[in-house]
Amino acid sequence: MRELSAAIDHLAVEDPSEVPRLQLTEQLIELHWQMARLQAEIARRTSVRGPSR
Repeated sequence: MRELSAAIDHLAVEDPSEVPRLQLTEQLIELHWQMARLQAEIARRTSVRGPSR
């Protein structure tokens, strides 16, 4: 989780207006892909149930 947090921190300090347009487009596509993966993992973990009784 620390690596994920560090990656988000890195993005937060970057000024998107200074990123070349093509690179920004590539970043946005990758960010959406990674966000979908993260949402899938959140959903998978949310569905975990406690021990059966």
